[in-house]
Amino acid sequence: MSASAPTLAGAARALMLRDLRLLWRRRGDALQPALFAVLVVTLFALALGGEADALAGVAGAVLWLAVLLAGLLALDTLFRGDAEDGSLEQWMLAPVPLGWLVAVRTFMHWATTALPLLVATPFLAELMHLPRGQLPVLMASLALGTPLLSLLGAVVAALTVGMRRSGILVALLALPLYVPVLVFGAGSVTASAQGLDPVGALLLLGAGLVVALVLAPLAAAAAIRIALN
Repeated sequence: MSASAPTLAGAARALMLRDLRLLWRRRGDALQPALFAVLVVTLFALALGGEADALAGVAGAVLWLAVLLAGLLALDTLFRGDAEDGSLEQWMLAPVPLGWLVAVRTFMHWATTALPLLVATPFLAELMHLPRGQLPVLMASLALGTPLLSLLGAVVAALTVGMRRSGILVALLALPLYVPVLVFGAGSVTASAQGLDPVGALLLLGAGLVVALVLAPLAAAAAIRIALN
């Protein structure tokens, strides 16, 4: 009889490989969130006239907003394809917990939408003339905040997976949950710019991430069961 740990690892590996294959087939669509974030940052830079002082004052907030909106753009597709091709029903019959599969899918969503933006953040920060002393705080806040956004978004996406054309509804439900993350994430950069200690906001993001790691996959799994039954 096989142990539970290899079964969990095998299921995670199979799901991740499947997601990577699908991502490669529609790689044009996969680039849309990153391109959208770059477009948002570029438009802000142009709207403010390219003045370094004006851009530096809002750089942290603009970068955080761009990352949030990019993740929101891809949120409706988190479970939509699996619901349409019947994969979610197979998830429910799988010999591993549904919450585990939800957690793996959420990780892949973060890795394919937010992680490329984290890599591009130093370049976007240069475009926005963000002071280099604030870049470590910005990177730390995004590293803690973007997984939290994906976990919260997974719950919302699971709640609406049984509905057709739910894109606007997903955004309306997710935005109230995203606002505190945005406030603490951008607030940590603002505190650093003002010479204040940003650790408090970062600790709150970390605490939220730990709670979401435990509860969000379970809540999303329960929502999927309700939506499909």
